[in-house]
Amino acid sequence: MAEKAKAKKSTRKPSGTPRRRRGVKLRPTELGASELAIDAPPAELTALADAVRGDGGAVLAIYREPLGGHALLFAALPVAQVAPTPFQRDISDAHVRRLTQAMDKTKRFLDPIIVVREASEGASYWTPNGYHRLTALKELGAKTVLALVVPERAVAYQILALNIEKAHNLRERAIGVRRMYEDLVGSRTIASGEGRLRRPEPIAGGAGPSQGPELSEEGYALEFEEPALATLGFAYQERGRISGGAYHAVLRKADRWLPGGLTDALPQRRARAALLLEYDDAVTAAIAALKARGFNSPYLRSFVVARTNPLRFIKGEPPPLEELLPSMAKRARGIDSSKIKSEDLARAGGAPEASE
Repeated sequence: MAEKAKAKKSTRKPSGTPRRRRGVKLRPTELGASELAIDAPPAELTALADAVRGDGGAVLAIYREPLGGHALLFAALPVAQVAPTPFQRDISDAHVRRLTQAMDKTKRFLDPIIVVREASEGASYWTPNGYHRLTALKELGAKTVLALVVPERAVAYQILALNIEKAHNLRERAIGVRRMYEDLVGSRTIASGEGRLRRPEPIAGGAGPSQGPELSEEGYALEFEEPALATLGFAYQERGRISGGAYHAVLRKADRWLPGGLTDALPQRRARAALLLEYDDAVTAAIAALKARGFNSPYLRSFVVARTNPLRFIKGEPPPLEELLPSMAKRARGIDSSKIKSEDLARAGGAPEASE
Protein backbone atom coordinates (compact mmCIF):
# COMPACT_ATOMS: atom_id res chain seq x y z
CA MET A 1 0.00 0.00 0.00
CA ALA A 2 2.82 2.36 0.91
CA GLU A 3 4.58 1.60 -2.40
CA LYS A 4 1.41 2.41 -4.37
CA ALA A 5 0.98 5.68 -2.52
CA LYS A 6 4.61 6.54 -3.18
CA ALA A 7 4.24 5.74 -6.90
CA LYS A 8 1.07 7.83 -7.14
CA LYS A 9 2.75 10.71 -5.36
CA SER A 10 5.70 10.60 -7.77
CA THR A 11 3.39 11.17 -10.77
CA ARG A 12 2.10 14.45 -9.45
CA LYS A 13 3.29 17.61 -11.14
CA PRO A 14 5.91 19.56 -9.23
CA SER A 15 4.65 22.57 -7.35
CA GLY A 16 4.57 25.64 -9.61
CA THR A 17 4.15 23.70 -12.88
CA PRO A 18 1.87 25.73 -15.22
CA ARG A 19 -1.59 24.26 -15.74
CA ARG A 20 -2.42 23.16 -19.29
CA ARG A 21 -5.99 23.95 -20.27
CA ARG A 22 -7.82 21.45 -22.45
CA GLY A 23 -7.85 22.48 -26.11
CA VAL A 24 -5.12 25.12 -25.71
CA LYS A 25 -2.22 24.30 -28.04
CA LEU A 26 -0.23 27.52 -27.94
CA ARG A 27 3.43 27.29 -26.99
CA PRO A 28 4.78 30.71 -26.03
CA THR A 29 7.89 32.02 -27.74
CA GLU A 30 11.30 31.84 -26.07
CA LEU A 31 11.75 35.60 -26.42
CA GLY A 32 13.30 37.24 -23.41
CA ALA A 33 12.49 40.73 -22.23
CA SER A 34 15.57 42.19 -23.92
CA GLU A 35 14.57 40.66 -27.28
CA LEU A 36 11.13 42.25 -27.68
CA ALA A 37 12.21 45.60 -29.12
CA ILE A 38 12.32 45.83 -32.94
CA ASP A 39 15.10 48.02 -34.24
CA ALA A 40 14.47 47.43 -37.96
CA PRO A 41 10.73 46.81 -38.53
CA PRO A 42 9.57 45.01 -41.70
CA ALA A 43 8.13 47.00 -44.60
CA GLU A 44 4.48 46.36 -43.73
CA LEU A 45 5.01 47.59 -40.17
CA THR A 46 6.87 50.64 -41.44
CA ALA A 47 3.89 51.43 -43.69
CA LEU A 48 1.52 51.12 -40.74
CA ALA A 49 3.73 53.41 -38.63
CA ASP A 50 3.73 55.97 -41.45
CA ALA A 51 -0.06 55.75 -41.60
CA VAL A 52 -0.30 56.39 -37.85
CA ARG A 53 1.83 59.52 -38.23
CA GLY A 54 -0.24 60.61 -41.22
CA ASP A 55 -3.37 60.33 -39.05
CA GLY A 56 -1.90 62.79 -36.57
CA GLY A 57 -0.62 60.17 -34.15
CA ALA A 58 2.82 59.30 -32.84
CA VAL A 59 4.55 55.90 -32.71
CA LEU A 60 6.01 55.48 -29.23
CA ALA A 61 7.43 51.98 -29.67
CA ILE A 62 7.57 49.05 -32.10
CA TYR A 63 7.95 45.65 -30.47
CA ARG A 64 7.05 41.96 -30.44
CA GLU A 65 4.53 40.75 -27.89
CA PRO A 66 6.07 37.86 -25.90
CA LEU A 67 3.37 35.19 -26.32
CA GLY A 68 3.26 34.68 -30.08
CA GLY A 69 6.03 37.01 -31.21
CA HIS A 70 3.64 39.18 -33.24
CA ALA A 71 4.72 42.73 -34.03
CA LEU A 72 2.76 45.62 -32.50
CA LEU A 73 2.91 49.39 -32.41
CA PHE A 74 2.48 51.33 -29.19
CA ALA A 75 1.07 54.66 -30.31
CA ALA A 76 -0.58 57.88 -29.21
CA LEU A 77 -3.66 58.56 -31.33
CA PRO A 78 -6.07 61.47 -31.57
CA VAL A 79 -9.21 60.51 -29.66
CA ALA A 80 -11.34 61.72 -32.55
CA GLN A 81 -9.69 59.18 -34.88
CA VAL A 82 -10.83 56.15 -32.84
CA ALA A 83 -14.28 54.56 -32.91
CA PRO A 84 -15.72 51.34 -31.46
CA THR A 85 -16.19 48.35 -33.73
CA PRO A 86 -19.76 48.17 -35.01
CA PHE A 87 -20.28 44.68 -33.59
CA GLN A 88 -19.48 45.05 -29.88
CA ARG A 89 -21.93 45.41 -27.05
CA ASP A 90 -23.72 48.68 -26.31
CA ILE A 91 -22.21 51.14 -23.87
CA SER A 92 -22.91 50.86 -20.13
CA ASP A 93 -23.39 54.34 -18.67
CA ALA A 94 -22.69 53.07 -15.15
CA HIS A 95 -19.37 51.57 -16.27
CA VAL A 96 -18.34 54.79 -18.02
CA ARG A 97 -19.21 56.76 -14.89
CA ARG A 98 -16.99 54.54 -12.76
CA LEU A 99 -14.13 54.92 -15.23
CA THR A 100 -14.38 58.71 -15.37
CA GLN A 101 -14.41 58.88 -11.58
CA ALA A 102 -11.33 56.63 -11.37
CA MET A 103 -9.49 58.71 -13.98
CA ASP A 104 -10.47 61.90 -12.21
CA LYS A 105 -9.00 60.54 -8.98
CA THR A 106 -5.74 59.15 -10.38
CA LYS A 107 -5.19 61.87 -13.01
CA ARG A 108 -3.71 59.10 -15.17
CA PHE A 109 -4.65 56.86 -18.12
CA LEU A 110 -2.83 53.59 -17.45
CA ASP A 111 -4.75 51.02 -19.52
CA PRO A 112 -4.09 51.40 -23.29
CA ILE A 113 -6.82 50.28 -25.64
CA ILE A 114 -6.33 47.92 -28.60
CA VAL A 115 -7.01 49.20 -32.12
CA VAL A 116 -6.79 48.12 -35.74
CA ARG A 117 -6.52 50.61 -38.56
CA GLU A 118 -9.90 50.53 -40.25
CA ALA A 119 -11.38 53.58 -41.92
CA SER A 120 -14.97 54.28 -40.89
CA GLU A 121 -17.20 57.32 -40.87
CA GLY A 122 -15.28 60.06 -39.07
CA ALA A 123 -12.48 57.80 -37.75
CA SER A 124 -9.45 55.82 -38.91
CA TYR A 125 -9.24 53.18 -36.18
CA TRP A 126 -11.50 50.56 -34.62
CA THR A 127 -11.19 49.54 -30.98
CA PRO A 128 -12.71 46.14 -30.17
CA ASN A 129 -12.12 46.35 -26.41
CA GLY A 130 -11.84 50.01 -25.44
CA TYR A 131 -15.31 51.48 -26.01
CA HIS A 132 -15.88 52.39 -22.36
CA ARG A 133 -12.40 53.80 -21.81
CA LEU A 134 -12.63 55.77 -25.05
CA THR A 135 -16.02 57.19 -24.04
CA ALA A 136 -14.68 58.14 -20.61
CA LEU A 137 -11.73 59.97 -22.19
CA LYS A 138 -14.06 61.86 -24.51
CA GLU A 139 -16.30 62.85 -21.59
CA LEU A 140 -13.25 64.15 -19.75
CA GLY A 141 -12.20 66.16 -22.79
CA ALA A 142 -8.96 64.27 -23.50
CA LYS A 143 -7.42 64.81 -26.94
CA THR A 144 -5.18 61.73 -27.07
CA VAL A 145 -5.51 58.03 -26.29
CA LEU A 146 -2.71 55.49 -25.89
CA ALA A 147 -3.23 52.37 -27.97
CA LEU A 148 -1.69 49.10 -29.06
CA VAL A 149 -2.04 49.05 -32.84
CA VAL A 150 -2.48 45.50 -34.17
CA PRO A 151 -1.66 45.06 -37.88
CA GLU A 152 -4.11 42.18 -38.46
CA ARG A 153 -7.72 43.30 -38.95
CA ALA A 154 -9.01 39.81 -38.04
CA VAL A 155 -7.92 40.44 -34.44
CA ALA A 156 -10.73 42.99 -34.12
CA TYR A 157 -13.14 40.04 -34.13
CA GLN A 158 -11.03 37.65 -32.09
CA ILE A 159 -10.16 40.16 -29.38
CA LEU A 160 -13.71 40.13 -28.00
CA ALA A 161 -12.77 36.80 -26.39
CA LEU A 162 -10.26 38.76 -24.27
CA ASN A 163 -12.61 41.60 -23.40
CA ILE A 164 -13.17 41.25 -19.66
CA GLU A 165 -13.98 44.89 -18.80
CA LYS A 166 -17.50 43.77 -17.91
CA ALA A 167 -18.98 40.28 -18.07
CA HIS A 168 -21.31 39.83 -21.03
CA ASN A 169 -24.77 38.46 -20.38
CA LEU A 170 -26.43 36.15 -22.89
CA ARG A 171 -28.23 38.94 -24.74
CA GLU A 172 -25.07 41.02 -25.17
CA ARG A 173 -23.07 38.01 -26.36
CA ALA A 174 -25.74 37.04 -28.90
CA ILE A 175 -26.13 40.58 -30.24
CA GLY A 176 -22.35 40.87 -30.52
CA VAL A 177 -22.18 37.67 -32.58
CA ARG A 178 -24.94 38.89 -34.88
CA ARG A 179 -23.18 42.22 -35.42
CA MET A 180 -19.91 40.45 -36.21
CA TYR A 181 -21.71 38.10 -38.60
CA GLU A 182 -23.30 40.96 -40.54
CA ASP A 183 -20.10 43.00 -40.57
CA LEU A 184 -18.05 40.07 -41.87
CA VAL A 185 -20.52 39.41 -44.66
CA GLY A 186 -20.95 43.06 -45.59
CA SER A 187 -17.30 44.14 -45.50
CA ARG A 188 -15.93 41.10 -47.33
CA THR A 189 -18.63 41.21 -49.98
CA ILE A 190 -17.71 44.82 -50.71
CA ALA A 191 -13.98 44.13 -50.59
CA SER A 192 -14.04 41.06 -52.83
CA GLY A 193 -16.49 42.50 -55.35
CA GLU A 194 -17.73 38.97 -55.92
CA GLY A 195 -20.38 38.57 -53.25
CA ARG A 196 -18.15 36.06 -51.46
CA LEU A 197 -16.83 36.24 -47.92
CA ARG A 198 -13.06 36.27 -47.46
CA ARG A 199 -11.01 35.79 -44.30
CA PRO A 200 -8.94 38.93 -43.67
CA GLU A 201 -5.17 38.70 -43.96
CA PRO A 202 -2.59 40.88 -42.12
CA ILE A 203 -3.14 44.48 -43.12
CA ALA A 204 -0.55 47.21 -43.57
CA GLY A 205 -1.86 50.73 -43.23
CA GLY A 206 -5.50 49.65 -43.22
CA ALA A 207 -5.79 48.10 -46.66
CA GLY A 208 -8.75 45.87 -47.44
CA PRO A 209 -8.74 42.07 -46.99
CA SER A 210 -6.93 39.88 -49.50
CA GLN A 211 -8.59 37.26 -51.65
CA GLY A 212 -8.17 34.27 -49.34
CA PRO A 213 -10.35 31.18 -49.18
CA GLU A 214 -13.91 31.58 -48.04
CA LEU A 215 -14.63 30.44 -44.47
CA SER A 216 -17.70 28.83 -42.96
CA GLU A 217 -19.37 29.64 -39.65
CA GLU A 218 -17.21 27.03 -37.97
CA GLY A 219 -14.15 28.85 -39.26
CA TYR A 220 -15.17 31.69 -36.93
CA ALA A 221 -15.92 29.41 -33.98
CA LEU A 222 -13.63 31.43 -31.67
CA GLU A 223 -15.40 34.68 -32.50
CA PHE A 224 -18.96 33.27 -32.54
CA GLU A 225 -18.50 30.89 -29.54
CA GLU A 226 -21.44 28.63 -30.39
CA PRO A 227 -24.16 28.29 -33.07
CA ALA A 228 -26.89 29.07 -30.54
CA LEU A 229 -25.59 32.63 -30.08
CA ALA A 230 -25.85 33.30 -33.81
CA THR A 231 -29.48 32.18 -33.92
CA LEU A 232 -30.33 34.11 -30.77
CA GLY A 233 -28.56 37.19 -32.09
CA PHE A 234 -30.76 37.39 -35.17
CA ALA A 235 -33.82 36.64 -33.03
CA TYR A 236 -32.96 39.58 -30.73
CA GLN A 237 -32.65 41.79 -33.82
CA GLU A 238 -36.33 41.18 -34.60
CA ARG A 239 -37.59 40.95 -31.01
CA GLY A 240 -35.40 42.79 -28.53
CA ARG A 241 -37.11 41.42 -25.41
CA ILE A 242 -37.29 37.75 -26.36
CA SER A 243 -36.49 35.55 -23.36
CA GLY A 244 -33.36 34.05 -24.87
CA GLY A 245 -32.31 32.50 -21.57
CA ALA A 246 -35.38 30.25 -21.60
CA TYR A 247 -34.45 28.84 -25.02
CA HIS A 248 -30.67 28.79 -24.79
CA ALA A 249 -30.37 25.25 -23.39
CA VAL A 250 -32.46 23.83 -26.25
CA LEU A 251 -30.46 25.71 -28.87
CA ARG A 252 -27.13 24.65 -27.37
CA LYS A 253 -28.10 20.99 -27.74
CA ALA A 254 -29.68 21.15 -31.19
CA ASP A 255 -28.18 24.09 -33.09
CA ARG A 256 -25.20 23.36 -35.33
CA TRP A 257 -22.76 25.33 -37.51
CA LEU A 258 -24.11 25.80 -41.02
CA PRO A 259 -22.06 24.60 -44.02
CA GLY A 260 -20.70 26.88 -46.73
CA GLY A 261 -19.45 30.44 -46.47
CA LEU A 262 -21.07 33.03 -44.21
CA THR A 263 -22.66 34.79 -47.17
CA ASP A 264 -24.56 31.62 -48.10
CA ALA A 265 -25.26 30.67 -44.48
CA LEU A 266 -26.71 34.05 -43.48
CA PRO A 267 -30.24 33.47 -44.92
CA GLN A 268 -30.38 30.03 -43.26
CA ARG A 269 -29.31 31.51 -39.94
CA ARG A 270 -32.03 34.16 -40.21
CA ALA A 271 -34.52 31.40 -41.03
CA ARG A 272 -33.57 29.56 -37.85
CA ALA A 273 -34.11 32.75 -35.87
CA ALA A 274 -37.55 33.08 -37.48
CA LEU A 275 -38.42 29.55 -36.35
CA LEU A 276 -37.36 30.46 -32.82
CA LEU A 277 -39.62 33.53 -32.91
CA GLU A 278 -42.56 31.36 -34.04
CA TYR A 279 -41.90 29.06 -31.11
CA ASP A 280 -41.69 32.08 -28.80
CA ASP A 281 -45.11 33.20 -30.08
CA ALA A 282 -46.58 29.79 -29.24
CA VAL A 283 -44.96 29.74 -25.78
CA THR A 284 -46.20 33.27 -25.04
CA ALA A 285 -49.74 32.31 -26.06
CA ALA A 286 -49.61 29.26 -23.76
CA ILE A 287 -48.40 31.47 -20.89
CA ALA A 288 -51.28 33.91 -21.51
CA ALA A 289 -53.76 31.04 -21.29
CA LEU A 290 -52.24 29.85 -18.02
CA LYS A 291 -52.35 33.37 -16.58
CA ALA A 292 -56.02 33.62 -17.59
CA ARG A 293 -56.64 30.61 -15.35
CA GLY A 294 -55.01 32.39 -12.44
CA PHE A 295 -51.49 31.02 -12.62
CA ASN A 296 -48.96 33.77 -11.92
CA SER A 297 -45.61 32.09 -11.40
CA PRO A 298 -42.09 33.25 -12.41
CA TYR A 299 -41.62 29.73 -13.78
CA LEU A 300 -44.39 29.79 -16.40
CA ARG A 301 -42.08 30.15 -19.40
CA SER A 302 -39.68 27.54 -18.07
CA PHE A 303 -42.66 25.25 -17.44
CA VAL A 304 -43.98 25.58 -21.01
CA VAL A 305 -40.51 25.09 -22.52
CA ALA A 306 -39.94 21.97 -20.41
CA ARG A 307 -43.41 20.68 -21.32
CA THR A 308 -42.72 21.07 -25.05
CA ASN A 309 -39.06 20.02 -25.15
CA PRO A 310 -38.59 16.43 -26.41
CA LEU A 311 -34.77 16.45 -26.16
CA ARG A 312 -34.76 14.89 -22.69
CA PHE A 313 -36.36 11.77 -24.20
CA ILE A 314 -34.05 11.59 -27.22
CA LYS A 315 -30.84 9.60 -26.97
CA GLY A 316 -28.04 10.41 -29.36
CA GLU A 317 -28.05 13.19 -31.94
CA PRO A 318 -31.01 15.60 -31.66
CA PRO A 319 -33.15 16.34 -34.73
CA PRO A 320 -32.25 19.34 -36.92
CA LEU A 321 -33.43 22.67 -35.58
CA GLU A 322 -35.64 23.05 -38.67
CA GLU A 323 -37.62 20.02 -37.40
CA LEU A 324 -37.29 20.53 -33.67
CA LEU A 325 -38.56 24.11 -33.30
CA PRO A 326 -41.73 23.66 -35.40
CA SER A 327 -42.57 20.47 -33.46
CA MET A 328 -42.05 22.29 -30.17
CA ALA A 329 -44.24 25.17 -31.37
CA LYS A 330 -46.96 22.65 -32.25
CA ARG A 331 -46.71 21.13 -28.76
CA ALA A 332 -46.98 24.58 -27.18
CA ARG A 333 -50.08 25.41 -29.20
CA GLY A 334 -51.57 22.07 -28.13
CA ILE A 335 -51.23 22.68 -24.37
CA ASP A 336 -54.65 22.52 -22.72
CA SER A 337 -54.44 25.03 -19.88
CA SER A 338 -57.57 23.57 -18.27
CA LYS A 339 -55.66 20.38 -17.53
CA ILE A 340 -52.67 22.07 -15.87
CA LYS A 341 -52.59 21.80 -12.09
CA SER A 342 -50.68 23.78 -9.48
CA GLU A 343 -48.56 20.74 -8.62
CA ASP A 344 -47.47 20.52 -12.27
CA LEU A 345 -45.96 23.98 -11.98
CA ALA A 346 -44.43 23.16 -8.60
CA ARG A 347 -42.63 20.16 -10.10
CA ALA A 348 -41.23 22.40 -12.84
CA GLY A 349 -40.03 24.97 -10.29
CA GLY A 350 -36.53 26.25 -10.04
CA ALA A 351 -34.75 29.55 -10.23
CA PRO A 352 -36.67 32.28 -12.05
CA GLU A 353 -35.34 33.28 -15.45
CA ALA A 354 -32.18 35.34 -15.25
CA SER A 355 -32.55 39.01 -16.11
CA GLU A 356 -31.14 39.92 -19.51
